Amino acid sequence: MEPIISVNNVSMRFNLATEKVDSLKEYFIKLTKGSLKFEEFWALNDVSIEVMPGDFYGLVGLNGSGKSTLLKTIAGVLKPTKGSVTVRGTIAPLIELGAGFDMDLTARENIYLNGAVLGFSKKFMDEHFQEIVDFSELHNFLDVPLKNYSSGMVARIAFAIATVTDPDILIADEVLAVGDYTFQQKCEKRMKQLIDNGTTVLFVSHSIEQVKSLCNKATWLEHGKIIMSGDAQTVCDEYSKRY
Repeated sequence: MEPIISVNNVSMRFNLATEKVDSLKEYFIKLTKGSLKFEEFWALNDVSIEVMPGDFYGLVGLNGSGKSTLLKTIAGVLKPTKGSVTVRGTIAPLIELGAGFDMDLTARENIYLNGAVLGFSKKFMDEHFQEIVDFSELHNFLDVPLKNYSSGMVARIAFAIATVTDPDILIADEVLAVGDYTFQQKCEKRMKQLIDNGTTVLFVSHSIEQVKSLCNKATWLEHGKIIMSGDAQTVCDEYSKRY
């Protein structure tokens, strides 16, 4: 069986300006003169992973270890500096929950807007509108602008929209860190349903217990490098010993 996601020797470099620039004008003057000094930062360094269809695949590591950067290269948001990523299937990315939202618009308007961003037609959104609202449990706040929502409420809508279809791959980054415990349980249950329907899940969480209970495989990243890959239980146990 072919992997549904192949990450081959991927490295990702960012250039960070090392000096303080007081204004945008000064920045562009220095940039055109070529006098801006940059420091290279490698967020990922020669990373290779294979995810098989139907895996619930966890990524663990401290903040800044490269987990979100890796997810973004897999989702096609970032292009790797070196190496290649092959994805065989459709992706529903839950990376920055609500990144496709306009905070001045109401929840109702944002459901259609976000649906369009994810490539869903208006007809499809009409058909699934009630299902999204029911899942997010925000019936009474549909015509309230999102800027008056808490981050947990925004996350509920984003999760409900992204999981309204059965994508081949669901990328979930810290999805269960927002919202209350009951809603987290609901999200977990929905992710397990997706897995039963054949969806592959890539999962990042700060909670090692969540990764242990949900995932069958895991990779541990540190400073952009892989420390360990394999059975989720084993990887999580080793990670817990270190931290």
